[in-house]
Amino acid sequence: MKHSINLKLGQNLSMTPQLQQAIRLLQMSTLDLQQEIQQVLDSNMMLEVDEEDVGFQSLEVVAEKKTENADTVTSEGSQTDMPDEFPIDSSWDDVYQEDYEASSSPSNEAVEFETQRGNTSTLLDHLLWQLELTPFSERDYDIALSIIDSINDEGYLISRLEEIFQGLQGQIDDLEEDEVTAVLHRVQNFDPSGIAAVDLQDCLKIQLMQLPEQMPYRKEALTVVKNHLELLANHGRVALMKELSTTSEQLDKIVALIRTLDPKPGLQIQQSKSEYVIPDVYVSKRGNTWQVNLNPEVAPKLRINAEYSALIKMADDSKDNQCMKEHFQEAKWFIKSLQGRNDTLLRVARAIVARQTDFLEHGAIAMKPMVLKVIAEELELHESTISRVTTQKYMHTPNGIVEFKYFFSSHVSTEEGGECSSTAIRAFIKELVGNENPAKPLSDNKIADLLNEKGINVARRTIAKYREAMFIASSSERKRTL
Repeated sequence: MKHSINLKLGQNLSMTPQLQQAIRLLQMSTLDLQQEIQQVLDSNMMLEVDEEDVGFQSLEVVAEKKTENADTVTSEGSQTDMPDEFPIDSSWDDVYQEDYEASSSPSNEAVEFETQRGNTSTLLDHLLWQLELTPFSERDYDIALSIIDSINDEGYLISRLEEIFQGLQGQIDDLEEDEVTAVLHRVQNFDPSGIAAVDLQDCLKIQLMQLPEQMPYRKEALTVVKNHLELLANHGRVALMKELSTTSEQLDKIVALIRTLDPKPGLQIQQSKSEYVIPDVYVSKRGNTWQVNLNPEVAPKLRINAEYSALIKMADDSKDNQCMKEHFQEAKWFIKSLQGRNDTLLRVARAIVARQTDFLEHGAIAMKPMVLKVIAEELELHESTISRVTTQKYMHTPNGIVEFKYFFSSHVSTEEGGECSSTAIRAFIKELVGNENPAKPLSDNKIADLLNEKGINVARRTIAKYREAMFIASSSERKRTL
């Protein structure tokens, strides 16, 4: 076989580091982006936060504004020239110095209120706190501690009383089951009412027993909970009236008293830490125009450090200067990638708002069907790019904070030949169920008929699918005669 050298031309598509960085920033959530920016600021000497120019950079939906590509400062939409100084008649110190000094702390440090949040309280902590305040003997204290350890987050015992007794026999000498029962009754008097119950019947009974004896219908409510709880659950109105020998009005008052009880008392104490969603863009209406604004708190503006960049002009071949050049180039790439992310985010948000103005005006019922392909073709971007932009990105609207993907939904045909969004259909179902008569709830067939009257052709099984997705019970389970 003869060996030879040949010259061949060809084209290959490769992912440059700059493109990889731009794609990675594009699909990051707000929290991930903030962490990424902080890491880059810590590792790159050339980057710094531009604290002089802050504020919203707005972009009107109906107006086409071109953003200028800047290598040294990130852009968040249209740039507005603003003078560095404003004419004033008096200085800040003349007006505010005295009040500020009087109200400032001795250390002159800003107070961060977010760091002063109290620790999250749990049911276990709440019960142990009451245990320490209650006079128990050493034996009873150990028994109570074991009982509290067997209480779940809803406030019920997850272990039977026999199991708790058997587990304590090896730890406490001459222990009797009556001692465990007596301590359990004392723990059941802890706050919240109904704690340490064996089951739902026991939980409701404990709460009723702790009510004042003179409370109207307390005795009848106890009878229902002890003997006729199943009839109450099955809405056996006639049978309950017969068993209690009461009138319809009296039965309604008995049931109303039972409804004031908490079937899961432990959840009153369980406090979960609030998780706040930071919107990436704000949508507001000014006049007759909907405007889209980037949230300036999501990502700080970055710029090249002027002092370090001036040192590069020394143009020597030292190792330190070469390192600064690399950092300078990386900083330019990062700022440009961040700028591209902001511009793409604004363009996608603007396109969504332009197509979903009815949602902004009237809510989810007016949502129009929309798919990623429509926005991709309008902006001349790939669907994968639109998918990255709309993932874990949130928009603050007059109807609340929603994810970008919330605006994309399938469609159902209408009699007029148009289309109705599945999100709008869910809103219709929720509204119909919310306004129905509890004694005669709407069946899936009836809801389908009502939607057909509005011109929306939806099958019964589709209604059932949407209803179950929204965790709405069936008509038989929603029926209430009490």
